[in-house]
Amino acid sequence: MQNSFKYAKERWDKSHKPPDFKIGDLVLVSTLNFNNIKGPKKLKDSFAGPFMIKALHGPNAVQLELTGELMNKHPTFPVSLIKPYSSSDKELFPLRNKPPLEIPPLEEGEEKKIVKVFK
Repeated sequence: MQNSFKYAKERWDKSHKPPDFKIGDLVLVSTLNFNNIKGPKKLKDSFAGPFMIKALHGPNAVQLELTGELMNKHPTFPVSLIKPYSSSDKELFPLRNKPPLEIPPLEEGEEKKIVKVFK
């Protein structure tokens, strides 16, 4: 029995990295256990945020500065429900440039029916 526990611990430790959160980091919170967010459960976002870390409570919990709909929730969450927020900054990700949507100009008196809108 001890050998199997030791083996399982070694396998876990090989692939597991402890969370590296610091005060002031921006994170996203899982909405898995939030049942009072507006709209149907099926359509709600998987994560809410970004929120700033206000305090660390040991290696397994963080206290967040909540805003908006989540302001009335308890601000301490386990790290299993938190993931780091990565912004889509143009300096960090130069290939993520989305060109602005171009709408062709219509001449005076010309009318066209919209068939399909592409995003």
